[in-house]
Amino acid sequence: MLAWLLDLGAGIGNAMELSIFAAAFLGVIVGVVIGVIPGLGPAVAISLSIPLTYTLGPATAIAFMLGIYKGGTYGGSISAILINTPGTPAAAATVLDGYPMAKQGKAGKALGIALYASVFGDAFSILILCVLAEPIARAALRFGPTELFSLLLFALTIVASLSGKNLIKGLIAAALGLAVCMVGMDAMTGIPRLTFGILALDDGFSIVPMVIGMFAVTEVINQAESRSVSAGGALLPTSDNPDDNRVSWKDFKRCLPIFAQSSLVGVGIGALPGTGSTTAAYLSYGMAQKRSKHPEEFGKGSIEGLAAAESGNNAVCGGALIPMLTLGIPGDVVTAILMSALIVHGVHIGPMIFNEHRVFVFTLFGMLIVSILMLYLVGLVAIRGCRKLATMPHSLVMPIVLLLCVVGSYAVSYSMTDVWMMLGFGVLGYAMNKLEIPLPPFIIAFVLGPMLEQSLRRALILSRGDYSIFVTHPISLGFLALAVFSVWGIVRGARKKLGD
Repeated sequence: MLAWLLDLGAGIGNAMELSIFAAAFLGVIVGVVIGVIPGLGPAVAISLSIPLTYTLGPATAIAFMLGIYKGGTYGGSISAILINTPGTPAAAATVLDGYPMAKQGKAGKALGIALYASVFGDAFSILILCVLAEPIARAALRFGPTELFSLLLFALTIVASLSGKNLIKGLIAAALGLAVCMVGMDAMTGIPRLTFGILALDDGFSIVPMVIGMFAVTEVINQAESRSVSAGGALLPTSDNPDDNRVSWKDFKRCLPIFAQSSLVGVGIGALPGTGSTTAAYLSYGMAQKRSKHPEEFGKGSIEGLAAAESGNNAVCGGALIPMLTLGIPGDVVTAILMSALIVHGVHIGPMIFNEHRVFVFTLFGMLIVSILMLYLVGLVAIRGCRKLATMPHSLVMPIVLLLCVVGSYAVSYSMTDVWMMLGFGVLGYAMNKLEIPLPPFIIAFVLGPMLEQSLRRALILSRGDYSIFVTHPISLGFLALAVFSVWGIVRGARKKLGD
């Protein structure tokens, strides 16, 4: 233990070197700015930054890229709260309560809660990474396709809890999401499905144009048909109550248990390869709603819902680094890019990294710890600057938002097909809003559907078609029991509503 503390202290000292410190700080700033712009996100920014780091040392290069990762993950919440436009797919869950809070004149409080939740989730995941990286990685290694299927099935039951007042409409939205996610090349056989001979659909629908369209473009359409645009009114109302523009100690205490619970979920999801921050955000949100004393506030401006979504998706950052560093398995798209960058710089990832690159690993830990304060300081400055956006007129902001939507969608693969998809999903989102069909079940089903299908098929291949494999594996059986319990609770709640 003493040796571990000494190594960590040395790592923090190394992280305070001017080149590493400056690179991490600059990375956080760039990440926050990139995160605000719809469709770009940390993955695109890190990919573009790799050539710029060729002349830098491994520690300095990874400090810059990890700063982008952390800043970009948080930055998506700013546009999600202020203009109903998630800067990253994970921020789609932030929209659910962040934007309603902003429309109530509580933009300052919403931005503050998002910052505290992000910093808490980030700090919690880094602590877990530093202390429990190897044990958690060994536990995550036990998750095969059987266990992953049961976990995702349990996560999919959250669809019902996010369906609002009408469970049937929520299930309709989930069914649509599952249908849309099936479009494209079958991952197991390579055969096109539901493409109708259109080559552009062979790759399926991208999550970025979908999220931008269903939230941002839908909001632009809604604003365009309202009178406030032509009247030149402010983008968001402002409150004269000082408490609406800051996070009080009472608010913080109320959200603290949510921070801890959602951060734990985020670390766990991040440690499982292939799941990602979007899954963690929605899973954290659903669990917080079920355990809340005021579940009726969710979706209408609940600070608990906002806290859950942001702490959950930011905790994935540290969690996703666990399998990357210790097993050489990327936890998500961003860590896959980071892993490639480390290989370019001569750092070989895997179980031997603590022996072969011990100084580098603890320097990395030290940099992550120091960057917690960086994220907080940059977030405070960003909040003060972005709050002015709320006072700008609709007629000026909405065209800019639409332009950013087009740029962000095009930047995914530099194809106009993604732009047309974005516009198409915007019309679909507008129609769903008019029919009062909730959007979250659609997004959740689309994100989880491919992983659910592939895990099921791989598990059945391993068992040669024997479905009993899902109940003979203890971890899988446990998640299936949780799924059954979750569905039972939802059905019981629906019956109570009908009885009332």
